Amino acid sequence: MRSIWNGSISFGLVSIPVKLMNATENHSISFRQIHLADGGRIRYRKVCELDEEEVPAAETVKAFEDADGTVIPVTDEDLASLPLPTAKTIEIEGFVPAAAIDPLQLDSAYYLSANGVPAAKPYALLREALRRSGKVAVAKYALRGRERLGMLRVVDDVIAMHGLLWPDEIRAPEGVAPESGVKVRDAELDLADALMNTLGDTDMDTLHDDYREAVEELVAAKAAGEPVAEEESGKPEGKVIDLMAALESSVRAAKESHGEGGEVADVHPIGSGRGGGAKKAGASSKRAPAKRAAPKKTAATRKTAATKTGATKSAATKTAATKKTEEREKGARGGAAKKPTAKKPAAKKPAAKKASGGTRKRTSA
Repeated sequence: MRSIWNGSISFGLVSIPVKLMNATENHSISFRQIHLADGGRIRYRKVCELDEEEVPAAETVKAFEDADGTVIPVTDEDLASLPLPTAKTIEIEGFVPAAAIDPLQLDSAYYLSANGVPAAKPYALLREALRRSGKVAVAKYALRGRERLGMLRVVDDVIAMHGLLWPDEIRAPEGVAPESGVKVRDAELDLADALMNTLGDTDMDTLHDDYREAVEELVAAKAAGEPVAEEESGKPEGKVIDLMAALESSVRAAKESHGEGGEVADVHPIGSGRGGGAKKAGASSKRAPAKRAAPKKTAATRKTAATKTGATKSAATKTAATKKTEEREKGARGGAAKKPTAKKPAAKKPAAKKASGGTRKRTSA
C-alpha cells in the first residue's frame, strides 16, 4: 500500500513513527463527459472572470470571501505557518469504550503502519494495550489542510484509524421521526420478529455491488455492438396498503428463499379482515385451526352419540319389555288353549257316567 501521510503517534511521552494508508478503495465506475455529436472530450478550464483568460495552477491560490463580498487570499505558506501541533502528529487525547463513539461520526478509514524497525516495539505496545483494555483511542490529527478528529482501534494485528466528524457537525434528528400517535400492535411486532429470525445473519463477505456489475455488462455489450438486455425488477411497486399482509408475504418469501417451505410459523389471523392478511394467516396455519376445531366437533359428536346411545338403550329396554309382555300373553293364550285339550279325556267321563247311569237304570228296572 502507498502511504499518504507520514508522522507519529504521540502516546504520552512515547512517540511512534507511523505511515498512514487508505484502508478502503472506491470500485465505482468513472465516466467522462463527451460531445455527443463528435465524441470529443469535454474539459473544464480555470478561467478568470475578469480577463477571461485561463489561469495555470501555479497562479491559483485559496481565498476566503467575507460576508460583504471582500475576498481575502490565504496561501499555503500562511496555513503552514499556523501553530498546529497535529500537523505531523496523531495526538491521543484519551481512551473511551467503543460504544461511546456514535456511528454517525465515522468518516474515512486508514491503516497505521510502523515506520521503521525502531517503531515496531512501541507500535506493538500500543496495539496490545488497546486490545487488552477493550477501548479505543480518541486523537487529533491534521490532514489535507485541516485538523481532524480520529479514533484508533485494533483490526487483526494492525492499528486502524477512523476519521471522525466533530460533535458539532452532527445534526440533530429534529422533524425526522414519524408523528406521535403511531401505534404498533403486538401481532405486527411478532411478524417483524419472525421475518428477522427467518432472514437470520448475513455473511458480509458475500455482499457485492450488483449495480456496478450491471454497468460493466452494459458497457461490454455496447462495446461489442450487442443489444442491451433489460431486466425486470422482481420487487412490487406501489404503496403498502396492508402492513400485516406485507409482513406475512415477506416472511413467506424469506422462508421459501431459505428452503424452509412456504408455511409461516406462529402467525395469528387478523381480526380486522382487511385485505388478504387474515386470509393468508389462516391459510398459512391450516393445521393449527384444524386441531383446535377438532375438540369442539368431537364434543358435539360425543353429546349426540350419547343421546343416540341413550335412545338406543331405551329402545332396547322397551323391546325387551315388549318381548316379555308378548311372551306372557302368548303363555296365557297357550295355557288357555291347552286346557280344553287336556279336558278332552275328562269329557269322556260324562259318557262313562251315562253308561253307568244307564246300567243303574237298568238295574233299578
